[in-house]
Amino acid sequence: MQTTERAAASKSSSVLEIKPVGEEHREWLNQKMKEIWSGRFVVTRGVAYEPAKLPGFIAYERGIPVGVATYHISDAECELITLDALSQWHGVGTALIESVEEEARKQACSRMWMITTNDNIDGLRFYQRRGYVMCAVHINAIDQSRKIKPTIPLVGNYGIEIRDEIELEKYLWCWIGW
Repeated sequence: MQTTERAAASKSSSVLEIKPVGEEHREWLNQKMKEIWSGRFVVTRGVAYEPAKLPGFIAYERGIPVGVATYHISDAECELITLDALSQWHGVGTALIESVEEEARKQACSRMWMITTNDNIDGLRFYQRRGYVMCAVHINAIDQSRKIKPTIPLVGNYGIEIRDEIELEKYLWCWIGW
């Protein structure tokens, strides 16, 4: 696959290099997921995913990984499983989500969606600014997720109790065959 370059939205105007996750990245990704997500698995809508085994993209700045996104495609829909900017406020998350959207369009997905938790205020802001809308709130869904992954913390960002899953979506409007 071809490497995509995107200009980062930072004062230094550094360039991000976005590369698809390959087999050579799996061990790094496995370690990074354990560090960020307190284990190998993440849970979304009652399904456990192992991001290190999923397709995705890694963002590099000057040859150093600064972010990663993983996704799962099923039934012409792309679920963003993880989006982690290791360097925030520099365009890393935007470049990664745009790469996943582009790949989802290539795979003829009409909808991209993700789950976040009620404490992820910064994430809700980020996604909405990129055209995603809240389409469902799954009240107390984290109780079920903790049965699958007990390491999910009780309290998250800004001291907010983690309880609910918030589903966001964006229609990609890929017109194939016109």
